[in-house]
Amino acid sequence: MWNDLLVIAVLIVAFTNGANANPKGVASLYGSGLTSRRTALFWGTATTFLGCLAAIYFAQGLLTQFSGKGVVPDDFVKLPAFACAVAMGGAATSFLATRFGFPVSTTHALVGALAGAGLAAAPSQVNWLPLARNFLFPLLVSPLVAAAIGFVACSVLRRLGWLNAPRSRWTDGLHFLSAGAASFARGLNDAPKMAALFMVIPESTSSSATLLVAIAMAAGGLIDSKNVTETLGKKLTDMEVNDGLVASLATACLVTTASYHSLPVSTTHVSVGSLTGIGIANQRLRNWKLIEVVMAWVCTVPCGAMFGAMSYRIVALIAAL
Repeated sequence: MWNDLLVIAVLIVAFTNGANANPKGVASLYGSGLTSRRTALFWGTATTFLGCLAAIYFAQGLLTQFSGKGVVPDDFVKLPAFACAVAMGGAATSFLATRFGFPVSTTHALVGALAGAGLAAAPSQVNWLPLARNFLFPLLVSPLVAAAIGFVACSVLRRLGWLNAPRSRWTDGLHFLSAGAASFARGLNDAPKMAALFMVIPESTSSSATLLVAIAMAAGGLIDSKNVTETLGKKLTDMEVNDGLVASLATACLVTTASYHSLPVSTTHVSVGSLTGIGIANQRLRNWKLIEVVMAWVCTVPCGAMFGAMSYRIVALIAAL
């Protein structure tokens, strides 16, 4: 029973991840007016799916990293019921954020759910040091690095006159490719985090788990991405086509580098960070919307922990029947 429930829970969290995160790599295409929202989402979903498939071969370190070992006792990590509670907590958090159009981190939601379920199961046995070092630190630092890259790149290119250059077929094509690269990097970094939850099922393999996650992420991106796309594309900052290109390149480079080094960064934070840096450089940042997004980020881990703890209590009650 628990294995079946775990499969359903992971597919739900992957679906909500696709709905909340697939627009992040391609939001600049829509926000800069280069293409329609529908075309941007199709491109982002397709390249994210390819990134998920590449994770089968190139991001196995993240799958191991996100198993939860070292944070909670191994006896809990191996239980499908515990993994089910983590997935349910992460899914509930991402679902609520998507409904309100907030681009939050599914990684943060899962980390919070892992901590919350661990606290509910064995409060004294949660190991906070690896949780902070391996998960929270790269997640918190990545948006600052992305904002700095976006700001510096935008400022330098503006001084060189490149950002003011007229739009051309070459720049449009490069923007499409860079947005696709950012989405590819997102799939590469995110898919193993959810596929890791499947690994407590004896019959699961890393390739089959990642493929199932990839399909669910694609479905979420195509069906339920409208609100987050509007937030990132239109409500955070005003963009010109070349601004969006800089944001896509910064996101793609940073997330791909993190995936290579098995660092579980948030594509949400990297994408929003690069857009924020560009908005500051261009003095077109909409501060009120940024504040809303940052507040959603601050609440993601506690919210994930709350839902993770609640899910574990529910799972424990069911198991006791």
